[in-house]
Amino acid sequence: QARPVESGGGLVTTGGSLRLSCTTRNLDFANYAMAWFRRAPGRERQRVACIDYSGRMTNVLTSLKDRFTISRDEAKNTLFLQMDNLQPVDSGVYTCTALERDSNWCRSTFNAYDYWGQGTQVTVSS
Repeated sequence: QARPVESGGGLVTTGGSLRLSCTTRNLDFANYAMAWFRRAPGRERQRVACIDYSGRMTNVLTSLKDRFTISRDEAKNTLFLQMDNLQPVDSGVYTCTALERDSNWCRSTFNAYDYWGQGTQVTVSS
């Protein structure tokens, strides 16, 4: 069964950076739009960023645009999320999701995606 696998999370201090990766198995990566969601304890799951099949179109949460960048590497079947100047409020579990080719390639609802991983924990200490 296809399942994205996240990596790259960890513990950083305020102002630090992390680069999350998401690889896919048994998935035709080029035919899937991808997204990152995050969830902090006691808060609603939030879509952080999404990217279309080609990688030419991206959508990053407005409040994060100056710090987070989403990208994909087709040759490696890998999705990335570069996070800079991290703040404690960025702490949470970050999950990668995949959506089979569709004109609406950036969904705001987690369950609207076809596949998702188990997530990777990001903790930002103050």
